[in-house]
Amino acid sequence: MELTDRDLISIQEVRNLISAAEGAQRRLAAMPQDEIDHICEAMARAGEENAERLAFMASEETGFGRPADKTIKNIFGSRAVYESVRDVKTVGIIEEDSEKRVVEVAVPMGVIAALIPSTNPTSTVFFKAIIAIKSANAIIFSPHPGARKCIAEAARIMAAAAEKAGCPTGAIACIETLTMQATEELMRHERVSLILATGGAAMVRAAYSSGNPAIGVGPGNAPAFIERTADIPLAVKRILDSKTFDNGTICASEQSVVTEESIRERVIAEFKSQGGYFLNDAEKSAVSSVLMRSSGTMNPAIVGKSPQYIGHLAHIPVPDNVKVLLGFETEVGDKVPFSREKLCPVLAFYTERDWVSACELCMRILNNEGAGHTLVIHSNDESVIREFALKKPVSRLLVNTPSALGGVGATTNLLPSLTLGCGAVGGSSSSDNIGPLNLINRRRLAYGVKELEDIRLDESHNAHCADEDRLLELVLRRLLGKIQGNVD
Repeated sequence: MELTDRDLISIQEVRNLISAAEGAQRRLAAMPQDEIDHICEAMARAGEENAERLAFMASEETGFGRPADKTIKNIFGSRAVYESVRDVKTVGIIEEDSEKRVVEVAVPMGVIAALIPSTNPTSTVFFKAIIAIKSANAIIFSPHPGARKCIAEAARIMAAAAEKAGCPTGAIACIETLTMQATEELMRHERVSLILATGGAAMVRAAYSSGNPAIGVGPGNAPAFIERTADIPLAVKRILDSKTFDNGTICASEQSVVTEESIRERVIAEFKSQGGYFLNDAEKSAVSSVLMRSSGTMNPAIVGKSPQYIGHLAHIPVPDNVKVLLGFETEVGDKVPFSREKLCPVLAFYTERDWVSACELCMRILNNEGAGHTLVIHSNDESVIREFALKKPVSRLLVNTPSALGGVGATTNLLPSLTLGCGAVGGSSSSDNIGPLNLINRRRLAYGVKELEDIRLDESHNAHCADEDRLLELVLRRLLGKIQGNVD
């Protein structure tokens, strides 16, 4: 019987893709490390060569961000990601401890379902395709509807480059007949081994409730604390570099600035001199009205847009030289738009008495939204930096760097990644910058080093030592008692 319903056609397409991916993955898993690496290098080269074209394609299709910055992200998602994992062992024996006599063997997971967002569409395809093939897995992409064309083209480029370099056909694929039913079938299918979910909170929750293992990321809502010892001009420059990069579409970008009373006016003056525009009360109210929808979710109309466009939506004039809009804020909450995640060049501005109260405010911001993700501190006081590291509910605490670029590993030595785990506090299964080693299981070969008699002897020895410790403690207590008695 011929299928005429789009949802049924899409479900059948997904099943066909999974079947082809299974066969391709089995052949891929039999390849040696050097052949896998050769394929990944070819994919990285293809991504780099097509970086600019796909950047313009993504910007035109989604209306988000800036092509020049998307080009950088595409190069990062292909070349930089590949270079960071080029020498990592992911096939066969990957670790061997001759002293403990334990050997670890990499076991690929199988077929990976990859959900791709509209904010970083083509760069995320490059990144996920490379780490999947590097770990000898097949991957099937489910595009965001708002970026389906550029995502499909990025997947086609990765597949063509990989297959030309020797990758089995079908190891990299993308759903063409895109429906909600197709995505659900991909996530729930029993022969899908893992879901890599990058996107909105609802989609990530769906991935975790699919019944299959998933690695998802929660929302980012990074506060940026400027502490009194910071180089203020440089700190402001880094925040603006980050928040304006691709118009703020990277989830690790700053969402709030927190500073201390003693340097407040200097920080404000520096933002103004570098292109920050502080909204008055009426302007802030107008911008607040367009940041979130009535449902409490981020308004997609502001995502990746310029300050001038956001001003147009809010019916307020914004000068052409303005880089970022800032609103003075004192509150935190679901109904306080400036305290929430805003994937555009808009920042909340908070002032606290000192670093201790600033620390508490940052935790309130994160616990309201963004727990487990990222925080950045600008400071030259190592003791304050360490206190922040000990207390903050984040997986990445960045120091003196642009948050968006530091979080993904472009300006720090974190693993270059476009999927940033948020750990248990953020509802994620990992707190890592996700890479190929997150996409393998480890088979452990463990040699026997003791016999049963040895275990019994160990237990007997431990019990004897424990008895001696208790006896020594008793003697010391009695001796101490006698000494205290003589003193009295």
